Amino acid sequence: MRPFAPVDRRSFLRGSALATAGLFVGGAAAHASPVRRTAPLADVPEAALRRLAEGNARFASGAGTEADRSLARVRSLSAGQTPFAAILTCADSRVPPELIFDQGFGDLFTVRVAGNVAGTEELASLEYAAGVLGSAAIVVLGHTSCGAVAAAVDGGPVPGQISALYAHLAPAVAEAAGDVETAVEANVRHQAKVVAYASPVVREAVAQGRLAVVGAVYDLASGTVRFLDEG
Repeated sequence: MRPFAPVDRRSFLRGSALATAGLFVGGAAAHASPVRRTAPLADVPEAALRRLAEGNARFASGAGTEADRSLARVRSLSAGQTPFAAILTCADSRVPPELIFDQGFGDLFTVRVAGNVAGTEELASLEYAAGVLGSAAIVVLGHTSCGAVAAAVDGGPVPGQISALYAHLAPAVAEAAGDVETAVEANVRHQAKVVAYASPVVREAVAQGRLAVVGAVYDLASGTVRFLDEG
């Protein structure tokens, strides 16, 4: 695989603005070395996903390294960032990606919104991670007992703007036939497909083999992340 050459930021932002206007938004081992976009690996996306899986295994077993979470690390990142993966996950306070995957400052580009839905703004953020920062993997991470998904399944009245999420969650709700946990997984699969196919930036990177888009579900009780197969 050819190393990912970063695109010109002005060209990327101009192209993303045009593309986003037409987006379809349906409905353990020791801490590993960072996976950078210039890493001489033939399987950079696979290596990024492997690093996430290994980090979660450490976390779930109580053997988290807490690496790269120091003030010195913060200072070293003040001039720039090269996160190896991007995570689209729920805003739930019990789902902090850096802790769940045992990663440090600068390792993950995290986008958080209730129900881990891929709306226009979320897609734009993920495009930035993949197109400018060189992230090699995007993980759409749902979690058990998701309040947003449960509210959508229930379908009752909610205050304020909460119901704005329902349109994004509707395909999963229709598929789940009233079961919240089934809806959680169905929503992850649906949002991952939106990310992979609605964004031309992401779609091209996947086609070129320099980016992987996958879904996963985090279990609140055990601390484990289960990566989903395609389909």
